[in-house]
Amino acid sequence: MGPPPTPKRDVVWIDGLRGIASVLVVTAHISRSLVPFLLSPAMSDKLPPLLFQLPFIRCLFMGRASVAIFALVTGYVNSLGPLKRSRAGNVDAALSGVAKSAFRRFGRFMIPAMVATTLSWLACQLGAYNVAHFANSAWIRDTSPVPSSSFAGAFYDLFQNLGTTWIDGFNTYDRIQWTLTYLLKGSMMTYLSLFALVYVKPRWRMVIIAGMFYFKWKSGDALVGFNIFCGIFLAEVSIDPDVASFVAGHPYLQAIGSASLITLGLFFCSYPEEHPEWARWSTKMLNLGHWIFPKQVEFARYYPGMGADMVATGIMFNNTAKTILSHRFLCWMGKLSWPVYLLHAPLIRTVLTWVLFGASVRPPQGKDQNGNQLPPGWLPIANPWIVTFAIPLFYVFLYRVAGLWAQYVDPWCTNVTQQFENMVFREDAKADKPLLLS
Repeated sequence: MGPPPTPKRDVVWIDGLRGIASVLVVTAHISRSLVPFLLSPAMSDKLPPLLFQLPFIRCLFMGRASVAIFALVTGYVNSLGPLKRSRAGNVDAALSGVAKSAFRRFGRFMIPAMVATTLSWLACQLGAYNVAHFANSAWIRDTSPVPSSSFAGAFYDLFQNLGTTWIDGFNTYDRIQWTLTYLLKGSMMTYLSLFALVYVKPRWRMVIIAGMFYFKWKSGDALVGFNIFCGIFLAEVSIDPDVASFVAGHPYLQAIGSASLITLGLFFCSYPEEHPEWARWSTKMLNLGHWIFPKQVEFARYYPGMGADMVATGIMFNNTAKTILSHRFLCWMGKLSWPVYLLHAPLIRTVLTWVLFGASVRPPQGKDQNGNQLPPGWLPIANPWIVTFAIPLFYVFLYRVAGLWAQYVDPWCTNVTQQFENMVFREDAKADKPLLLS
């Protein structure tokens, strides 16, 4: 994840893939809020599945593969330029680009996230999450912060959460920012690997990157680790002339192999987060996981990660899929993926929650066995028909707000980063032209 780079022909389809991943994250969190039973492969171990609980279709509501996609895209995009320069013998430019990009990454990644946290903190102190505290949605209630007890305490809580987001991933005002510290570490992992491998011959570099993939796989780093190295490996493969020649000479193998990878990858991405034993297909995957995954790892992370890597690999060798993902609408979504990720959860807990639950009345629950009045129940959805119209309109609203963020907030964050860079960089480093990586 993170702010998208300047578009290049090599990464246009990656923008489309990132756009789809970002909208699926939004869909996943709305599903957790309103229909959490979709996380399971069936309604129970004795009931048949619903349509949206079936394999492949359920990918629309599963968000963990999207996080794996963000990590893979980070490895792919941030390594593509340096690997090209290394192959061209322009190693000094490659090292210079990696050094500057690693420095800029902190500002371009952290500053927008801190702005989003501050806005969510302000909304919290003004009572924007009050309806969410009583909504009949466990995810909305559990992720909605409460106002601070005092004026001074509010600022203390803000500065504390601005720090803990990057220390241990905890952010009271936006719980989903826990992924950012891992994605930032993944970026640094990419840059460090490029520093170490920029002088290595391409063939040996592929071998070493594949070895790092295996190491991360065996060490249990399913969140970003092996996905990062898959992205770096795909970047290397995408510019290798021998691979391109082999693929061009075997069109049928290319078509069948890429389609098989995409199909199998989507099936792996369908692995349920809860109760995999409730369906025959997911039970078989559960049993298979004991054979192919390291011990004591979370299968609901490994399967989507492995599936996302297979889908991305299949797309890279499938010209039709790349053409579809290069559509300007999907690329537009990809350019807004960073603000969409930062803004969607606070907007779900405020705007969408107000629309769905704001007009409801908390139902009475009667009295307990001692005759004491029980507190009212949770706020139900005001009208089931509201969902039909509110959710599509919410996506329109979300992307409109994300567009305003990209127009005004992102340039400001970039300017702050640039000013800090001008202040601390040596004069000879300032003179170099800014490079692609971001």
